[in-house]
Amino acid sequence: MIEKLKAAASRVTNDALIVYFVARDPNTPLFVRLLALAIAAYAMSPIDLIPDFIPIIGYLDDIILLPLGIMLVIKLTPKNVIEASRSKASEVIAKPVSLAAAAAVIVIWLSCASGFGFLVWNASAGHS
Repeated sequence: MIEKLKAAASRVTNDALIVYFVARDPNTPLFVRLLALAIAAYAMSPIDLIPDFIPIIGYLDDIILLPLGIMLVIKLTPKNVIEASRSKASEVIAKPVSLAAAAAVIVIWLSCASGFGFLVWNASAGHS
């Protein structure tokens, strides 16, 4: 069961990447590009329509809405664009993951968050 869920999650991630490349392709009709961009942004965004902490229904958007949006984009996109986007997605997925780059991004985000927290702390302490 867990292997099936991992495989399904991998397919959704791959399909979201395909949709991202569809959105960037100039041969994609404008409406489909906008829809693909919205779907890809939603798939990559940490903010959900229904928050995941809500039991059961919190994952409905990830399980139902996202795959439906991806299928709609794929159906509306010209075949040659889908094939090119699948090829690009396969190349990206095949590239090795850099743990050093991931660590650098995390350090940058934590530094920015700490700096912002420091500014808020100083601003609130100065006006008390």
